[in-house]
Amino acid sequence: MKHLCAIAATVAALSLGAGAALAESHGDDMIVSHAYDGSFDDAAFALENAIVGQGLVIDYVTHTGEMLNRTGLDVGSEVALFEAADVYLFCSAVVSREVMEADWRNIAFCPYGIFVAERDGEVTLGYQNYPEGPMDAVEALLETIVQEVLAN
Repeated sequence: MKHLCAIAATVAALSLGAGAALAESHGDDMIVSHAYDGSFDDAAFALENAIVGQGLVIDYVTHTGEMLNRTGLDVGSEVALFEAADVYLFCSAVVSREVMEADWRNIAFCPYGIFVAERDGEVTLGYQNYPEGPMDAVEALLETIVQEVLAN
């Protein structure tokens, strides 16, 4: 559950500073984001297909944008952060085994997430950067998936 909250917080933090530039960094290069030329629904559909196309199973889709919009007034905010924002959570048995054999504590990063968000009419896909080393394999997988979405 903490991981889901961390991803939701990451998406929210990204929304405050993300623009349309490709591979824009946020903070200390904690987030990789790419502008998507199309609708949120098209990006979400393409992302789901790209994840499944890699032979992966989507464990959960958070509807972070809906939750934040629905609960804004409850927490004293009238700011609508997103038109839409979802985070797709999944794991790869192959990549996860590789990174966890290198350091079992890499379990803390699983499942992996890719977000798609629409803010001010701009659609963005992205994911968090991971520590250098074995987790580079995860970032390569995430970037492969995002690039497939961007190419369609």
